[in-house]
Amino acid sequence: MQTSVSVKDLTLSFGAVKVIEQLNLDIGQGEFLVLLGPSGCGKSTLLNCIAGLLDVSDGQIFISGKNVTWEEPKDRGIGMVFQSYALYPQMTVEKNLSFGLRVAGFKKEEIASRVARASEILQIEPLLARKPANLSGGQRQRVAIGRALVRDVDVFLFDEPLSNLDAKLRGELRVEIKRLHQRLKNTMIYVTHDQIEAMTLADRIAIMRSGVIQQLDTPHNIYNRPVNLFVAGFIGSPSMNFINGELQPSGEPVFNAEGISVPLKGYKFDGSAPVGPLNGVLGIRPEHVAIGAAAAQMPFSSESEIEIVEPMGSDTIAWTKLAGQPFTFRCESEVILEVGQKIRIGFDPARGSVFDAATGDRV
Repeated sequence: MQTSVSVKDLTLSFGAVKVIEQLNLDIGQGEFLVLLGPSGCGKSTLLNCIAGLLDVSDGQIFISGKNVTWEEPKDRGIGMVFQSYALYPQMTVEKNLSFGLRVAGFKKEEIASRVARASEILQIEPLLARKPANLSGGQRQRVAIGRALVRDVDVFLFDEPLSNLDAKLRGELRVEIKRLHQRLKNTMIYVTHDQIEAMTLADRIAIMRSGVIQQLDTPHNIYNRPVNLFVAGFIGSPSMNFINGELQPSGEPVFNAEGISVPLKGYKFDGSAPVGPLNGVLGIRPEHVAIGAAAAQMPFSSESEIEIVEPMGSDTIAWTKLAGQPFTFRCESEVILEVGQKIRIGFDPARGSVFDAATGDRV
């Protein structure tokens, strides 16, 4: 795949504080890459460096093969959509869409053509004569996306564009952005702290922490084979269950914790298995836990008592304990669960993750 955006040895410092250090990232032509992480992890800072809104301390940035490290944002061939809509309140939607093109000296026919195309793609043709005050939040964000779209660039940058919207609108616009990418096939770099947005939109996700990319992979691999405890705990709602114990790799490997011994037959170690016993953490996702008769068929099962029940509508989350540690499982909403109920829970450890307790890395 041809590279669209390349970040090489990027370092950004604010005084003595290094926010990003020696970061490298290649984004393919037409790829939808999501920068995901908690607040303060450096994802928006990285996006602003690519956009040219922040001057880097060291390193280089290439867009479509051109070194743009010191180019002005308008000369980088990008379109950007911000968290705030940043629309001109005194202008109509049509004027907001066309403003940048008019300033750049485009001909009227070209401006009209681009505005019409963006309006048709985003389904905002009936709104062109309105002003932002007469639009809903979702409509305003569509206009903000359209303003980037009319520039007809190769790379689009999105900085948490849906975070100001309610849950229903976020879901609707998420679908619109995915449809937009499938239609345009442009490179898109999207910043969010919302893992659902990341998992549903991305071709690849870069999970960041303290200015460092922890894992860069497909949503499927990040969900099923997280490289460390941070990634495993950050992806998934409710979060992955973590059981502290000891990994015994000799012979048939097992994971021992208080009162339980979990066989690890079928578990794929990253590289070769450790030579000796290791303080470890066993991670199991709540949705991979079976209950009742199905649990008894699993390689590992245990009796447990339900402590909290959370009906979620489409499914139910239950809190219990395993090896004396908090443990949650997800089941269908039709299953009736009660606090204090004794239930058998089970899982296949081959679907789980084992981490080194000392380093946090996947074993």
